[in-house]
Amino acid sequence: MIAILSLLLVVVLSLLIVRIATVALSLTGLSRELARFQARSAFTGSGFTTKESEQVMMHPIRRRIIMWLMLLGNAGIVTVISSLFLSLTSTSGNDSISDQVWFRIIVLLLGLAGLSFLTYSRWLDKELSRLIEYLLARYTDIEVRDYAGLLHLTGNYVVGELTVREDDWLAGHKLIEMRLSEEGILVLGIERKDGTYIGAPRGHDSLEVNDVLLLYGQAEALKNLDQRRTGSEGNWEHFKAVDRQKKLESAERPQDEESETKDSKTPPK
Repeated sequence: MIAILSLLLVVVLSLLIVRIATVALSLTGLSRELARFQARSAFTGSGFTTKESEQVMMHPIRRRIIMWLMLLGNAGIVTVISSLFLSLTSTSGNDSISDQVWFRIIVLLLGLAGLSFLTYSRWLDKELSRLIEYLLARYTDIEVRDYAGLLHLTGNYVVGELTVREDDWLAGHKLIEMRLSEEGILVLGIERKDGTYIGAPRGHDSLEVNDVLLLYGQAEALKNLDQRRTGSEGNWEHFKAVDRQKKLESAERPQDEESETKDSKTPPK
């Protein structure tokens, strides 16, 4: 039984380590899903090679987190295997081997089921993540970047990726020709097919086939742009998108002007 309890303790510690690493990676700017995937991959030694892995390896703090996960993961997996082997093979002289093995398997399965329930508990996940974020921010040098707050990703505003296809309206044109800002869309970056990344692109930067654009704007506007094809029909969709954006801005402007008028009429204290 001691071996089984040791095994369950190792599993708990492993889950906690992965959770801490997930929160730490997400604090550096990675999405929670991507951070969880990279943390589990590094801890288990799976070694998945993905495009997102470059984002981890090119960042010094993320790289340090991944290295610690690799070291702890190797030690943890060896301990789990050895504990499992000892828990199922060690016996006492009073009971038969089969009885002890089946009893220990049942205890092990019940323990793992309980840990699985706690792992997928939304309440526990929320509270534990909040505690880990506080401790990491207080006692480590991890740079916390709340991109959702900085970009005001509320309402319909999102950050999304768009891959330029051969028949897309954007293909083969410069940014200044597309006038995407008039549609309320900002181009944050361009990733070329050879891996080159252009941050905060200028108007003279051209859009090539297989480029991946990082865009900021309303979800409906990004969806419309992604579906837009080359030709006169695409140009017409652009003009309609510009008109919708103008109407949206004109609807918001009176509220801003009214607010400014009230502020100007307020007597100084």
